[in-house]
Amino acid sequence: MAAAVPAVTRLLEDGSGRRPRADARRNVERLVAAARQAAAEGGEVTAHEIARRAGVGVGTFYRRVGSLEALLEAVLGEVLEEITAKGDEGMADPDPWTGFTTFAFSYIRLRNELCDVNQRLGDVLDHSRAELRGRIQNLVERAQRAGAMRTDVTWEDVAFLMVAASSTGPHTLGLQAGARQWDRNLRIVLDGLRRHGSAPLPGEPPALTP
Repeated sequence: MAAAVPAVTRLLEDGSGRRPRADARRNVERLVAAARQAAAEGGEVTAHEIARRAGVGVGTFYRRVGSLEALLEAVLGEVLEEITAKGDEGMADPDPWTGFTTFAFSYIRLRNELCDVNQRLGDVLDHSRAELRGRIQNLVERAQRAGAMRTDVTWEDVAFLMVAASSTGPHTLGLQAGARQWDRNLRIVLDGLRRHGSAPLPGEPPALTP
């Protein structure tokens, strides 16, 4: 995988090769941090709200990042590369199961941070998503070869299970979810993925859409 490109670097590149001014870099750094914070909190992800959180004017927002979509694309690209790097770290772990589970926790934490942005931008970062799918496939198949994970699930199943574990609403049936409900969900999912006397799964595994 090529070296990760931080969102700040993506947004400051103008093709001239000139080094950006220090104040310009600081403003972009603040805008990137504010965008990630707003998305993670489920707040209003608009140019005005991000500028307010960053402590800059709306005019500065548009001068430094061009558009809300450009900022969100750069931030999402940064997070996807962070997740992919966690996949590489998982593959480097000598224990295949530990490598997979450590990645799974990092994946859900980072995915939750920008889930709404991911849906908003659609397929603008297909290449990064393809790399991430490859990491998940490698981690799952490695754990299966080691005898640590049940072999009747596919990596596509695992991708859906991780999303399901993270997609907990705050309320259901009059119950309030705790701050780490996603953590509890994932631990239950991981226990179900471990290779031990499990019942066969019905139906067909999910497939990549054309």
